[in-house]
Amino acid sequence: MLARAKINLYLHVVGRRADGYHLLDSLIVFAETGDDISVAPAGDLSLTIDGPFGGGLDGSSGNLVMRAAMALRDLTGTRRGAAIHLTKNLPLASGIGGGSADAAATLSALVDLWQVRPERAKLYRLAEKLGADVPVCLDGRPSFVGGIGEDIVPAGALPPTHILLVNPLVETPTPAVFKARRGDFSSAARWSSPPVAARDLAAFLATRRNDLTPPAILVAPVVADVLAAIAGTPDCLLSRLSGSGATCFGLYETAAAAETARRRIAAEQPAWWSVAARIA
Repeated sequence: MLARAKINLYLHVVGRRADGYHLLDSLIVFAETGDDISVAPAGDLSLTIDGPFGGGLDGSSGNLVMRAAMALRDLTGTRRGAAIHLTKNLPLASGIGGGSADAAATLSALVDLWQVRPERAKLYRLAEKLGADVPVCLDGRPSFVGGIGEDIVPAGALPPTHILLVNPLVETPTPAVFKARRGDFSSAARWSSPPVAARDLAAFLATRRNDLTPPAILVAPVVADVLAAIAGTPDCLLSRLSGSGATCFGLYETAAAAETARRRIAAEQPAWWSVAARIA
């Protein structure tokens, strides 16, 4: 099962709760690229990991995938196990929801494997406890997200759009980025109806922003270089940071334009990670 990369097309920080958690308004979509989760029947729960970014990860009970599996087993009361395998294709701490997407894909895969039917509300409360982005990854549709991630509103179908993801392989830990943030809070900025073409989507987003871009650049100055490199590719409609970074993205009308941009970035910066995909 593909654990698709989560992209924040815009991200406004609109407030802060008394407990310190920030309140957000964001448009989240998914790219047809990501990690891979597979499950097979087994007597107990286990997790194996490989892939280009699997090194250093382990399958212990502290892994978010294992935590998701154990939580689902507790919720449903099943005594079944599963051999779970994660192929880690996405960079770590990269602002595109890799761990959250993995946890959500694990929940979906195990619901099918174990043939359990937890109540939707209980399943989403479980997902929320695992992490702020897990519920929207479980939902898997273009969505406006509010609160700390628990308020999910479908955004409607998006026009055919292609995306280039680029990461300089420098981590930008979310707590450090939020700590570096300064300035006033923003307002929510959702649409009343979705755009009909990729250029319309880019024009809408151009009047929004990612409020975490300035602090992310303070944490990792190379983020500014990535944004400039993407913006300089032919036919790029928009260049922006996703989440707290360090993954940045460019939007394009066609798959060919996105792939051409990826090849240019890869040639100029071979040490950076990059992939072109369709937005789902």
